[in-house]
Amino acid sequence: MSDDTLQRRHVGDRSITSLVKYFAVAMLLTTTLFFGTTSNSFARYASVVMDSRTGEVLFSRNANKRLYPASLTKIMTLYMTFDALNRGKLKMNQKLKVSARAAGQTPTKLGLKKGSYITVKNAVLGLITKSANDAATVLAEAMAPTEAAFARQMTEKARTIGMTRTSFRNASGLPNRGQKSTARDMAILGAALIHDFPKYYSYMSLQSFNYKGKNYKNHNNLLGKYAGADGIKTGYIRASGFNLVASAKRGSNRLIGVVFGGRTAKSRDRHMQKLLDKGFTQIEAMHPTVIPLPSVRPQSIAYGAPHSEDVTTVASARQIVTPPKPAQPSDAVAAVTSTAGKQWGIQVGAFSRAASARDQLVKAKTLTNGMMEDAVYNIRRIVHDGTPIYRAQMKGFTKGEANSVCRSLQRKSVSCFIVVPETGDLMKVAQN
Repeated sequence: MSDDTLQRRHVGDRSITSLVKYFAVAMLLTTTLFFGTTSNSFARYASVVMDSRTGEVLFSRNANKRLYPASLTKIMTLYMTFDALNRGKLKMNQKLKVSARAAGQTPTKLGLKKGSYITVKNAVLGLITKSANDAATVLAEAMAPTEAAFARQMTEKARTIGMTRTSFRNASGLPNRGQKSTARDMAILGAALIHDFPKYYSYMSLQSFNYKGKNYKNHNNLLGKYAGADGIKTGYIRASGFNLVASAKRGSNRLIGVVFGGRTAKSRDRHMQKLLDKGFTQIEAMHPTVIPLPSVRPQSIAYGAPHSEDVTTVASARQIVTPPKPAQPSDAVAAVTSTAGKQWGIQVGAFSRAASARDQLVKAKTLTNGMMEDAVYNIRRIVHDGTPIYRAQMKGFTKGEANSVCRSLQRKSVSCFIVVPETGDLMKVAQN
């Protein structure tokens, strides 16, 4: 994700402008109630609410201020671990040896003993629920010669995903003067974890973890209590206060919220809920959760999987349905050809669920002022390393129209590729 994806877009409609002003004033009052008159608490306070699909910032305060991330650091350790799992460098059932340094980490921890072993999966779950510092070091030392070397890799990876003001010094978030980040960078990281590793992100919603007869409750208290909450991570050291990166999804909208500097875990959680509530109110006003119904129900041809509502292709009344190309086991779930002469397509993302791909297409359509009105929703299923991935595509453009649509979406910080007819290859579009 580039820096451009987090640029705030201006909305011309007066009602939306009024809502944004109300949102800002309400957050100022909420922040005052949250911290009272404690100047030290306010000095380390920062927050962001972001639309995770587009990178649109709905609210921010002190978003670029460099603060101590505490155990939010472990989100990057998990990001690196999931990346290593994807590349085959680690395996979930792989046993990792516990070093003296890992065993010697201060609490919170699982109490791992020097010379013992822990699987990658248990180390990951220990990070997510217990926020185990010993498990963080074990994972770091499995991916790099030393934890310090791993921290340098973490910082390099942070730069590649757009975290421009973050520097890591260890894998756990234990106090270090050089280890700092920002609310904005943590929002980027939270969104990246969700979008880059959908098959592993579900672990972040785990509410408890049993390891060797002990049950560890997830420190993220929003899970099971706040509607739509499904991750991500808490953090605390004395220098930072109580931090939280949270994700919540309602309908087709998903928000990432970040709070640095809470006085207590409870006040931080209450503040986060208020931020997310107002964020959902704002985003629903800007991008209502609406799935348009087609005038004519199209044929749906399933390839390699039975037909279900999740993978129905949606077409407008003007499309002509023609027989698809021969079935391929890992190819399209549903495909509908477009009006003759308009065989080019666009792609606005790839997702772990067909419903998520459809939601992204709906959102993209609302951002192009009718340019996509006569195109066909074409959600395509491929299988990568045994995992199904759904490509959010629309067909029914000339090449010039596809270029124009992608440029329009790129200007609004939405990733877009042109889909070439016949081959299905993706073409990048240069932004004017």
